[in-house]
Amino acid sequence: MQGKVSFEQDATSAVYVGVDVCKEWLDIHVLPQAESRRFGNDKAGIRQFKRMLTRLRPDRIIMEATGKFHRPAHRSLSGDGFAVAIVDPWRARQFAGCYGYLAKTDRLDARMLALLAAALRPQPSAPPSPDIEALRELVNARSGAQGELTALKNRCKAADVAFLRAELCRLIGVLERHVERLDSEIERRIAAQPDLCRKAEILTSVPGIGRITASALIAGMDELGSCTGKQAAMLAGVAPIADDSGERHGRRSIRAGRPAPRRALYMAALSARRYNPALAAFAKTLQAAGKPPKVILVAIMRKLVVLANCLLAQNRLWTPTPP
Repeated sequence: MQGKVSFEQDATSAVYVGVDVCKEWLDIHVLPQAESRRFGNDKAGIRQFKRMLTRLRPDRIIMEATGKFHRPAHRSLSGDGFAVAIVDPWRARQFAGCYGYLAKTDRLDARMLALLAAALRPQPSAPPSPDIEALRELVNARSGAQGELTALKNRCKAADVAFLRAELCRLIGVLERHVERLDSEIERRIAAQPDLCRKAEILTSVPGIGRITASALIAGMDELGSCTGKQAAMLAGVAPIADDSGERHGRRSIRAGRPAPRRALYMAALSARRYNPALAAFAKTLQAAGKPPKVILVAIMRKLVVLANCLLAQNRLWTPTPP
């Protein structure tokens, strides 16, 4: 029985809907009615789902982040005024474990998401704009292409056969031109949107943050400027997480967060440690205190993202002496 807990809920006027999303289907579970349905993950299926929701008038709809497959339903439901919350799949799986359920099916996942909505009432989130989604896809494509380019260059250095080196050099040239075209398209899309152009101007005014890092932050952390510094650090995965219990004081560490902005911040921290006067002095202070090099870099990354959030919130450029 896996120590399963009953799904029975107290009668309540609030309605919660869990949506398990895959490429083809939307599996729905409604609480407290315990009603389960399946709709197609397409325009017709989403229309049918919305007709059902109009009848139910749910307090909260919750679905997992599933790459791009949840985006059409999220955008359509939010556009019609429904409160939709997006949760991390790992968080939802941990919640299912608390109920003693190790099995995983689409229908069971939808029930678990409905229970999570009723128990935690996560805050609804608005879908990103189509411009941000397109920019995010381009930035991720550039990051992937850059990784492939680095791997090809390493293989080329290790190759002994002349023919293989020539083939790898040809592929390297193709990928380099591909990355250049992606950079041009990213720059064009940012320049075409006044708000994104202003964000890029503010971010690149910080010594250490270049155009690549700025575009990664704009695309991957569009909450910057509208959240607190601690929230920005948590989103980027550079906030130290406590590990204390009783008299034991464990070592702080970082985890979770969004990998793409964190990778960009890492490269920016390497540059800021040398060229940003305030952060260079900060790094020397930590080094004198005996902090390891990686800890110093993570601390600089956190300083950068908090600074970027502050500047965007105040809509001002970086200056050596803050106002």
